[in-house]
Amino acid sequence: MSILEFTDVHRAYVKGHDVLHGVGLSMEQGEVVGLLGKNGAGKTTLIRIAMGMLGTHRGSVRVFGLDPRERPVEVKRRVGYVSEDQILPPSMRVADVVDLHRGLFPTWDDELAAELWSRFGLSPRSRISTLSKGQARQVALLCAVAHRPELLLLDEPAGGLDPAARREFLETSIALLNEAGTAILFSSHYMQDVERVAERVVMIHEGDVLIDRGLDDLRENHCVALVPHRNGTTRERLLGLEACLGVRERQDALHAVFALTPEASCDLIRRELGFEGANCRQVALEEMFIELVGGQS
Repeated sequence: MSILEFTDVHRAYVKGHDVLHGVGLSMEQGEVVGLLGKNGAGKTTLIRIAMGMLGTHRGSVRVFGLDPRERPVEVKRRVGYVSEDQILPPSMRVADVVDLHRGLFPTWDDELAAELWSRFGLSPRSRISTLSKGQARQVALLCAVAHRPELLLLDEPAGGLDPAARREFLETSIALLNEAGTAILFSSHYMQDVERVAERVVMIHEGDVLIDRGLDDLRENHCVALVPHRNGTTRERLLGLEACLGVRERQDALHAVFALTPEASCDLIRRELGFEGANCRQVALEEMFIELVGGQS
């Protein structure tokens, strides 16, 4: 049984304008999946549906085989959740917030909580309102992971933090939980974070899953081909080629993303289009994302 499964999920905020249309993906125990997409692509909506905070307008979501809207308590006791816009009660002390969460989760681990207290250097007596953004996010993470959830959902959790705090935040959650088999789905604008901790990448664009691949597969078996504007080569002809995922028109050349190695991509372009001058190369995840998203319109 999948830990998390979305099947043909549709969701709209304005009738006739789906934020998500037909999204399908699943996660198994222990998987770490990076969720990528521009602002408004549907990442937050998808995570909130998984939490039961929103319902679907079509399709279904199952968390541990359960509907999170119909069985909210059973699901939430097994899930950890941190978001960029999460607000903790500002007047409460850190210790009181932690005690509140301790009472909510039967699987709360005091030893793990103590380890996080120490690692983050949090003062139990500090009020939430006096904490920096990074410290408040650390309190949220402590509350999300100290009950050792089977699924951790992170929605831009490190947004606005400096690079050192971001790395500490993500590596803490991954190291502490993934070794115990926790599945982790996290959205992020920071490609370096995704490359550092994710095993699999799901890119969402305008409500659709654009790509769902293992990170190693993306690195080794995908490339960008730069094809100059000549010999009648057009965006449409490139998009018609097998394994072409998107084409972005630039002044210097057509930038085509292929689910092939650079060598195989150049061979395909030469064989099908009769063009010898394509520059096919592997690229970093950030460039791949830009080319993919830019090549869809």
